[in-house]
Amino acid sequence: MNIGVDYTAAAWQGAGIGRYTRELMRAVIAQGQQHQFTLFYAAGGIEPGSPYLAELRQLCAEHPRVRAMPIALSPRRLTQLWQRARVPLPIELFTGRIDLLHAPDFVLPPTRARTLVTIHDLSFLLYPQLAAQGMVRYLSSAVPRSLRRAHAVIADSEATRQDLARLLAIDPGRVDVIYPGVSGRFRPLPAAETEPVRARLGLPERFLLFVSTLEPRKNLVRLIEAFSRIAVHETQPALSLVVAGRRGWLYEDIFATIDRLQLGQRVRVLDFVDDNDLPALYNLAWAFAYPSVYEGFGLPALEALACGTPVLTADNSSLPEVVGDAAVLVPAEDVGAIAAGLARIVADEQLRVRLRAAGPRQAQRFSWEHAARQVLACYDRALQTQPAPK
Repeated sequence: MNIGVDYTAAAWQGAGIGRYTRELMRAVIAQGQQHQFTLFYAAGGIEPGSPYLAELRQLCAEHPRVRAMPIALSPRRLTQLWQRARVPLPIELFTGRIDLLHAPDFVLPPTRARTLVTIHDLSFLLYPQLAAQGMVRYLSSAVPRSLRRAHAVIADSEATRQDLARLLAIDPGRVDVIYPGVSGRFRPLPAAETEPVRARLGLPERFLLFVSTLEPRKNLVRLIEAFSRIAVHETQPALSLVVAGRRGWLYEDIFATIDRLQLGQRVRVLDFVDDNDLPALYNLAWAFAYPSVYEGFGLPALEALACGTPVLTADNSSLPEVVGDAAVLVPAEDVGAIAAGLARIVADEQLRVRLRAAGPRQAQRFSWEHAARQVLACYDRALQTQPAPK
């Protein structure tokens, strides 16, 4: 089978769907020995020295049946061409014939092949006020069209499958729930591996950690307000909050809240942290805080569990599926509840011991190898499935 994969997010994005696509396709290619793969991506404007392109070149070198196919347009231009103007220019003009197209980032390009699309979440429908409005308009139009065309659909969680049924009337029987995995890099580490990262990044001795893109859905304003309620009581040594993630959209309130609460000395914003440093960063944290308003899966919470870091997260959407009984769950909208949960997780040593042991056990339920086997089975079914009604 010749499989085309939209690799654009993987070529451009360090976190989120970019990392999801890189990890998943590495595992799929390793197991799908019987298939040929064409990984196509919008290449206009990409940095030649990008580490994600270097990783792609290495993947192709290790697997001769894999080829990379750059398209000399930027992601924005390609989206305008295919999704906004709806120019029916099939991907096969770039890739040659393919039997199946896998789109791991919400939308399908034009193609003559069978199709599989991954829907990570429906936050753009549930919480449009928390997203960039141009993206809301784009996804609200493009995602339903892609779902109508798809021969198979993957969701990251049961919560997202139910959202697809409730909000877009997608038959749950058409949707396969395939949980993302967690890399073996994320595990408890000795101080000899973590302390050099602490020194290089200038991290404090005791800190709570948040990892994700800075945008309203991640609920950082409430997290900072909750932190301010417990920070005044934590002085031996002082507890800090470390925020690791690129600035996304509508993030101004985050920095305004830090200033308003006079937390400039207690809240450290690192910007994006290299993937290679993330395992050490999770290990160094006193606890990981992720009280998101809504998640299609919540990979950072899983990575923290795998490292044995005590986790506090929200009790909504897919997050209880991910963390099970290995985390403290709180209502995302309640600053007092977030503060109380943080206070427990910081001060209760018995609870911390339980969570440190439970986290890696819970994380073992999720692997990229298992996800890859399920995706390969979806490929086979997609070739045999009748098209969805247009």
